Amino acid sequence: MNILISGGGTGGHIFPALAVANELRRQWPDAKFLYVGAIGRMEMERVPAAGYEIVGLPVQGFDRKRLWRNIAIAWKLHKAMSMARRIVKEFRPDVAIGTGGYASGPVLKAAQKAGIPTVIVEPNSYAGVTNKLLAAKCSAVCCAYPDMERFFDANKICLTGNPIRADLINSDLSMPTARQRLDFDAVRPLLLVVGGSLGARTINQAIAAALPTLVDAGVQVLWQTGKYYIEEYQHLQEKYKGVKITAFITDMGAAYKAADLIVSRAGAGSIAEIEILGKASILVPSPNVAEDHQRKNAEALAKRGAASMLLDADANAQLGSEILRLLKRPDICNEMAAKAREMALPDAAAKIAAKVVNLINPA
Repeated sequence: MNILISGGGTGGHIFPALAVANELRRQWPDAKFLYVGAIGRMEMERVPAAGYEIVGLPVQGFDRKRLWRNIAIAWKLHKAMSMARRIVKEFRPDVAIGTGGYASGPVLKAAQKAGIPTVIVEPNSYAGVTNKLLAAKCSAVCCAYPDMERFFDANKICLTGNPIRADLINSDLSMPTARQRLDFDAVRPLLLVVGGSLGARTINQAIAAALPTLVDAGVQVLWQTGKYYIEEYQHLQEKYKGVKITAFITDMGAAYKAADLIVSRAGAGSIAEIEILGKASILVPSPNVAEDHQRKNAEALAKRGAASMLLDADANAQLGSEILRLLKRPDICNEMAAKAREMALPDAAAKIAAKVVNLINPA
């Protein structure tokens, strides 16, 4: 059994792809997997580390501000399409799965032209352009939100939720044990700050500005800056007691269990984790994403009372005070966490894998 998977650029595309791959490998230990990513993106490191073979395509997103650069980008896309066709021809997949990102478009398009069943994983509440273009000839669309018929053929939609990392689901740590593992005090409130795998400039700036007030109020902070910002902020942990600053958190299971409140971007993967684990959160959607889908993701939770939402433009002025408001009201945080858990769609990887299995071996 040959399974072709593509998705990357951010952890929100990579982690769901790996979760589905791991579930399929559990069911089919002898299956062959090939992952296709974009050269220079984080999947080229993360996927091999997870034990899967990967090849890269020279593809990137179109530049909406500097249109002249799109001449070179279009040439790279043409080359990527040619490479994708060759990959499909040589690997001969039984199914192709796309979780989004620059590489998934050429790969799934090539698979569709070769008559291979394709499965799209749409993680956001507002469908991306690539997935909408691919949907016409795909076999199934696995969605994380209801009411996606406005984008896709209702007969192809499967409401599965977003796959999340198995170590998060399987973690049985208590909050005190998780805090002890991370070397935090077991009693004082703990804030977890995550801006995505690459980091979020606005969130980092707002947290840095609010740090003196938070520390004075007795708040502990576990702050993931992302790799692009660690050098700018790491020195602050030496200045403030109870603050730990890192580029990337390796033990996210412990980090989530330890936290009373989470500040995060509103990527689909982060939201799925917050929902499944039932955590109170302040979501600061990135304004720099296609179709403004992070704001739509955050609004889906905020309108149900499952999260607080601050626009990126308001974060510097309001994030610190919103953190303190919520941490001073555990009742509000508990209610928010409960409503987030109600929105969760568990076992997403198993549901997507079941759809893939049915396409390859229909009953």
